[in-house]
Amino acid sequence: MTAYAENITERPSHSEKKSVFSNLKSQPADALLELIALCREDTRENKIDVGVGVFCDDQGHTPVMRAVKAAEIQLIHEQNTKSYLGSAGDIEFFLRLIPVVFGNDFKDHERLSGLQTPGGTGALRLAFDLIHAGNPNADIHYGNPTWVNHLQIIANTGLNSISHPFYNREKRQIDFDAVLDDLKQVKRGDVILLHGCCHNPTGCDFTFDQWKALSEVISQKGLLPVIDLAYQGLGDGLEEDVAGLRWLSQQVDEMIVTYSCDKNFGLYRERTGAIFVLSQNAESRKIVQSNLIASTRTHWSMPPDHGAAAVRIILENEALYDSWQTELNAMQQRISGNRQSLAKADSYFAPLLQQKGMFSILPLSPEQIKKLRIENAIYMAPSGRINVAGLTPTTIDPFVKAIQKVI
Repeated sequence: MTAYAENITERPSHSEKKSVFSNLKSQPADALLELIALCREDTRENKIDVGVGVFCDDQGHTPVMRAVKAAEIQLIHEQNTKSYLGSAGDIEFFLRLIPVVFGNDFKDHERLSGLQTPGGTGALRLAFDLIHAGNPNADIHYGNPTWVNHLQIIANTGLNSISHPFYNREKRQIDFDAVLDDLKQVKRGDVILLHGCCHNPTGCDFTFDQWKALSEVISQKGLLPVIDLAYQGLGDGLEEDVAGLRWLSQQVDEMIVTYSCDKNFGLYRERTGAIFVLSQNAESRKIVQSNLIASTRTHWSMPPDHGAAAVRIILENEALYDSWQTELNAMQQRISGNRQSLAKADSYFAPLLQQKGMFSILPLSPEQIKKLRIENAIYMAPSGRINVAGLTPTTIDPFVKAIQKVI
């Protein structure tokens, strides 16, 4: 044996080597994703899926919107490169969304920063990263319940979240007095997370007068509002759904809006969103924008382009914009029609008439929810949240009858 061979250290076996991943802990599966998998595996022809949060037409399909398809065709013919756009994504997409969110008479452009993001989730991540960088001791206050992923995103940015009363499960409505009482105790500089419209999971939205009362407390306490706007147009209408947000934007010095095009443009898998940040002044705006760009660079470098390009084309083209609005109105009317059909079938569903958007929470126990799945092939979230838009003219009656059997 050569000296070289004698000096070779024997490589440890796989069983002896300590894994880089040995200290990892198994993470709990997402309950809703598990539910989706169970539903897909269920071969019963009568199954009803009111768990997954997508809009469905009368046939139970989630189609590509006609305006989106037309924009995609135009994009295919006109796009002549796939080169990078930069960390901010499609700037024109972002600019075209400003009047959709803030109105045509918006005048605070010198205070507004922002960019394209991979869906609303990407926007939320940037929002809480920005808050952590500016004030890591800020608490994030949210109404209970909220979208489950909100809490995971907040925790993963290192921020602390605190719940306050929001939904009275017994009365199935907002406990607004409790909301105001809690916010009045919040320390100055903290953050309040609000749903812009079509609350997920309850469907309970603030009235305009309640938005005005909230705005007064937020302004007096010096709180930073973060508005998650994921369903614009699916509540009362494109303009009506952001009336409260627009009022609030005029009462505060700083505000963050996270936006998703998933539902109102039907672009779910394209991951199309944006973040808007209102700062105190133009100088602060520049600093905020630089931080957003820096954070984006280390998260995804550049957001996917296809969905944003399609939205931009729609917002640039008057005919496509009108077509999109017509389709969006029809979607909103279908959801409203489903709520009316449920309430007409049984008074148990009457509270749904006062709610907005795709979701509502039914006061069902875990045992009742499990029984509905096993005996009736009805799939809903463990919280009792249902996607009203998941029901069709042929499934409303069996859905109501199944609920009547368990309540």
